[in-house]
Amino acid sequence: MDARELLNGYNVPTNCKKCGGIMIFKGVGEYQCEDCGSLDWDDYGKVRNYIEKHRGATAAQIEAEIGVSQRSIRKMLKESRIEIAEGSKSFMHCEVCGKEIRSGRFCHECEMRVHRNMEEQYREALRKDVKGYGTNEGGDTGHRRFMREEM
Repeated sequence: MDARELLNGYNVPTNCKKCGGIMIFKGVGEYQCEDCGSLDWDDYGKVRNYIEKHRGATAAQIEAEIGVSQRSIRKMLKESRIEIAEGSKSFMHCEVCGKEIRSGRFCHECEMRVHRNMEEQYREALRKDVKGYGTNEGGDTGHRRFMREEM
């Protein structure tokens, strides 16, 4: 695995193939050489460009035509960077309920449940971390910390 694969797993071009210059990110998977202006794309940019021209292409077709692995394509689908075309006979399945989905890891309903559970766990952790006013380390409530001496 080279340095480009380590950046984000999508083979980001770091040096220009023509002149060896530094590639600058332009957006949506596109990079431009700062010296000669040559354009290049990371795996996401290549897949996106191919899908725009060949609607409904399968992962196997994309891999055969542009050389991006099916593993990378599945990763893009799970990250919701791309989605399976409408009308396609192939689907992914929700990791919780198994319902057919076009991108991501969860269907809409399960995603809502997962996020609600995460928020509730976060709130519960905050409640445990915050000690209320009037509590001491023993957990007793309602006792004064200091007593005034009467004169």
